[in-house]
Amino acid sequence: CRQPFCSPSGTSRATRPILKQARPWDGDTPVKAKQHRRVAGTPGEEASLEPVEGLQHSRSAQHEEIKSLPDNEDQDLIGDFSKAHLLPTVEGKDPGLKYISPDTRGKKIPPVPPQGAVNLPLQRDVEQFLLEQPILPLDTSKRVIIIFHCEFSAHRGPKMCRFLREKDRSCHEYPRLHYPELYVLKGGYRDFFLQYPAHCEPQDYRPMEHGAFQEQLRQFRCQSR
Repeated sequence: CRQPFCSPSGTSRATRPILKQARPWDGDTPVKAKQHRRVAGTPGEEASLEPVEGLQHSRSAQHEEIKSLPDNEDQDLIGDFSKAHLLPTVEGKDPGLKYISPDTRGKKIPPVPPQGAVNLPLQRDVEQFLLEQPILPLDTSKRVIIIFHCEFSAHRGPKMCRFLREKDRSCHEYPRLHYPELYVLKGGYRDFFLQYPAHCEPQDYRPMEHGAFQEQLRQFRCQSR
């Protein structure tokens, strides 16, 4: 799990209050939010936007705005429904996640080399680094964007992306989020290296299963069980 990237204006950290209202991982689209509302009375179905006794946030102006959104499959809003995604996305293995291509990572984002990414191999690392002191933009007109990747972005990267969204949801009244804009780098570091080797250091790709990394791989697998 890697690569927190923030907008060029820089970031600061601030502690946010923690509220214990868990929300399931969702497709993060207003269409699905409206579908949840319509079936909220069905037995066994969690009401993601319906009010609960003692809580009035579902009647807030923000929720009324979400409610008024048209049923349009082309709506492609970030996790808090406040704006559209900044980066162009591509189809990926998990339809609940947003993927970007190596081209987008290499051409549209200011040059932050992948080797400068933050290595967060365990879920507790993600919580400590991203949620205990959330990253905030110094300029509120800018965005904080997190891009996850592992070697192939087939398992570990997407898994950590989903984990962060689930934990972030549980810290807020729906639909607020610390990090509403999350992406996964499609094809992972391997595909990015093949297309942009000059952006990588060292310029010598060795897979995770390489003999030189066997001890590190063994230790990681023991820790992640």
